[in-house]
This record gives sequence, structure tokens and C-alpha cells, in this order.
Amino acid sequence: MNRFGMAAEAGELEVLHKIWEWAEKKLTTEQINNKMLLGTVSEGKTAWQRAAVMGNLEVLQTIWECAEMKLTTEEINNKRLSGTDIDGKTAWEWATVKGNLQVLQTIWK
Repeated sequence: MNRFGMAAEAGELEVLHKIWEWAEKKLTTEQINNKMLLGTVSEGKTAWQRAAVMGNLEVLQTIWECAEMKLTTEEINNKRLSGTDIDGKTAWEWATVKGNLQVLQTIWK
């Protein structure tokens, strides 16, 4: 489990920001994309999917903003929005399963 994903899962917004700042200074764009933004954490979920499961809107928004800075539109559409975990569920599906309308609306934007 990567630290970015762990911070997302725990809802640690300040830690998430610090990890992002460090990563931008120390890692390549490819490393950030593959390990932090598209890398999986628990149960094969990305940090984005874990934030959707946990229902943390601030964390979701922060991860989205980070992704917009580093990922291409194709990567956002194909890997972030349509990406599935080991259960075959997307972030949208997890928000639906959890009955979290606000998260679903945030993902939809």
C-alpha cells in the first residue's frame, strides 16, 4: 500500500498534501502517475477509489486536482474514472454501493 493511498483512505488531508509536495520535488511524473495516482492500495483500489469508498469529499477533490495536474485526459477517463478494483467496481459504483450521493455527484463533475 502506498503512503498516498494510505493517507487518502484515512482521510488525512494534510498528510496527503505533504506527500504530494514531496513527490513533486522528488519523483518523476511517471512515478507519480504509476505509484500515487494510478497505483493501487488495499483491495486493489486506487487512492481515488478508497476516497470514494470512505466518502471523504475533501480527499476526493484533492486527489482529482492532483490528477488533473499530472494525468492526460485519456488516463483520467480510462484509468481513473473507469478503472476497476479487484471486485470489478469503479469509484462510481462504490459511491453507489455506499449510498453516498454527494460523493457520486463529486465524481460525476
